[in-house]
Amino acid sequence: MQRRHLLATLASGAALAATPFARAQGWPEQPIKWIVPYPAGGGTDVIARALAEAMRGPLGQPLLIDNRPGAATNIGADLVAKSKPDGYTIMSADNAVLAFNEYLFSKLPFSPDKDFSYIGAIGKFPLALVVHPDFPAKDFKEFFAYVKANPGKVNYASPGNGSPHHLAMEMFKNRTSTFLTHIPYRGAAPAMQDVMGGQVPCMFLDLASGLQIMQSGKVRVLAIGSGARSKLLPSVPTLAEVGVRDSEVFAFQGLLGPAGLPAATVQRLNTELNRSFSTPAVIKRFADIGMDAMPGTPEQFHQLARAESRRWGPVIKAAGIKLD
Repeated sequence: MQRRHLLATLASGAALAATPFARAQGWPEQPIKWIVPYPAGGGTDVIARALAEAMRGPLGQPLLIDNRPGAATNIGADLVAKSKPDGYTIMSADNAVLAFNEYLFSKLPFSPDKDFSYIGAIGKFPLALVVHPDFPAKDFKEFFAYVKANPGKVNYASPGNGSPHHLAMEMFKNRTSTFLTHIPYRGAAPAMQDVMGGQVPCMFLDLASGLQIMQSGKVRVLAIGSGARSKLLPSVPTLAEVGVRDSEVFAFQGLLGPAGLPAATVQRLNTELNRSFSTPAVIKRFADIGMDAMPGTPEQFHQLARAESRRWGPVIKAAGIKLD
């Protein structure tokens, strides 16, 4: 009798222990919706599609890109935050969702810290300070001296208010006690065109959008906001090298789901995301745009996002930037 009771207890315990494994094995049983909070064809969209293709084989289901642009990424982020936590809705998230918008908007319909399951970081690419080739400064030292001597008279372009490019220059101004005048555009392409054309003399430009024109000489690259020199632009000094403190400025992306995703689902997605970074197609795509892959755990991604939020909050508040 005691033996039968022991066997029954062991069997019951084994069944309970197997439940998460069984759930992990059963998921996914249908296509996964991958929200991209930007229009089709942009950098975030291109990266998501490359990763989705690399992950579909191991997961055994297609990952379908669903572009939901608008409200500085808040439309897509809110949709995901309110989705059922069953592993069938995930999203690409960047600086806007995770670090900027909680300061740029008076009220968000979601909490970047509490309303998402952090799956894993995707990658980051630095922003570089560029000027038109005819600008009267051949290097960073001359640029700094010029803007210092001409407060408010030097304009700078950005893809729009609250963009990483805009905030990178605000951080630069904050750290160097300089004053440049912001000229916001509707996207990176028109901003770059006017800097190349000389209508606006300078901007912070991300490598994903501007690497080709940087390498072609259509703009002059004065400094790069990375922790170390870029292999793609080895002759360009970092902002730290030229004396700008706490000056690493980069755009980063990661993968989120709604809060409450099962731990086994988060782990499976994290595993396949990290594995995708070693596939030839993803390696090539990242190399083409100067993105550095950031394999790691969900916890590391969450820590990065919150650290960036704490770093950028004071910059945004000091500049008095609001998007509503």
